[in-house]
Amino acid sequence: METSAKKVGSDPIFGTARKWGLTLLLLASAPALGFDANGVALGASEAEVLKAFPEARCKAMDWKTDAADRRCDRLPVRFAGAEARITFYLRKDAVQAFDVRFDEKDLRGVVAHLKERYGKPESEGPVTHQRRGDARTIYRVRWERGEQRAVLSSMTGRHRVDLSVWRGNFDTEIYRIQ
Repeated sequence: METSAKKVGSDPIFGTARKWGLTLLLLASAPALGFDANGVALGASEAEVLKAFPEARCKAMDWKTDAADRRCDRLPVRFAGAEARITFYLRKDAVQAFDVRFDEKDLRGVVAHLKERYGKPESEGPVTHQRRGDARTIYRVRWERGEQRAVLSSMTGRHRVDLSVWRGNFDTEIYRIQ
């Protein structure tokens, strides 16, 4: 007895749709490809920053540097469930870096959010620096993606936590005055 019923997975149309569905599911569950703050990613324009943060104050940098020509500040803002302050640094109308500062009491929640959003960090844990006879311990989490970096730092005994995100050599060039 011959049957004309096809195996469901062998149907070229259904099989293709299933592959696309699986691909979309994987993309949706994967961490973002780039680093962002509340949807504003590295490379975004000033208009995109202002769309996400309408009350941000944007102005020319106070000093001349090749790293950035403008900055946009917004405070307070909600970031990963924490009340925070944020600064975007732009050069030629593209975000080169951003800094997010928040209270240490929100550290665990923000780190959990960043791990979900940015993926598994390259490194995480305490780092001790010896300076003029005293040791300072900093909890540091670091992510890397090609030319992009994100570093969260929390010094023991301080109440402020910093998340710095940048691309290229921004971190070494920002305070190099022209």
